[in-house]
Amino acid sequence: MSEQTRKVRKAVFPVAGLGTRFLPATKAVPKEMLTIVDRPAIQHVVDEARAAGIEHFIFVTGRNKAVIEDHFDIAYELEDTLEKRGKLDALEALKSELPAAGMTSFTRQQAPLGLGHAVWCARDIVGNEPFALLLPDMLHLSDEPCLKSMIEAYEEVGGNLINVAPVPEDQTHQYGIVGVEERDAKVSAITEMVEKPPKGTAPSNLHVTGRYILQPEIFDLLGEQEAGAGGEIQLIDSFLRQREELGQPFYAVQYDGEIHDCGSKLGFLTANIAYALARPELAGDLKAEIKRLVG
Repeated sequence: MSEQTRKVRKAVFPVAGLGTRFLPATKAVPKEMLTIVDRPAIQHVVDEARAAGIEHFIFVTGRNKAVIEDHFDIAYELEDTLEKRGKLDALEALKSELPAAGMTSFTRQQAPLGLGHAVWCARDIVGNEPFALLLPDMLHLSDEPCLKSMIEAYEEVGGNLINVAPVPEDQTHQYGIVGVEERDAKVSAITEMVEKPPKGTAPSNLHVTGRYILQPEIFDLLGEQEAGAGGEIQLIDSFLRQREELGQPFYAVQYDGEIHDCGSKLGFLTANIAYALARPELAGDLKAEIKRLVG
């Protein structure tokens, strides 16, 4: 494997957001810990990263987020109770999903200065190696984990990768959009990157889905990046400099599974239904209940 395609071992999860759209539920519970069926949203995203071979999970947290750290730690009292009550299947499930010692790191983003700033906060833990970035609000449901397919593409082309998927043309102004050399290719070089382009100006209908593989040079660029839209450090501003000033290529990897934006109430509710329908032990009864409710 060449220098440009060094193995992707680490993943960054920005989990410092306040979750104001879900108040009062998120007053004391981080939005990332709201459950999709029976697993916190952040667990689904970590599962995706683990299935892709990620070895080190880096969480960029904020105040009142300590429960996320607790979730990925041993719970002595709970495990002891499960063992004494003979609930060994539940106990084994907890243990099997627990990251091994040293596989998780947590760092603070002290001020809400945007996604780019949150990524920059992980610079010393990531170090000088490529890394994955997964936005925990965006859940990707498919047979093959989204990040796994991205890492396979990365091993072929190197550089920086952004996962994309099509949206209706009349919605492109709501998303980060990329233009590509080959619109129908699974992996294609990116020609343009625009954050929420005005209606009718988007270079394509391919929107950014919240999954990235990035080279470590992004950290120096983010460290000197001026605030952009909304007074925040915008990730895409540094992407453009990384491509234009450093000459690093960016590729789009098209995703053909389901994407659920759990940052909105409707997306969160839809995700719960979709993930439940994907589980054979729940799907039949849930379909019957949905039919009863809407019938």
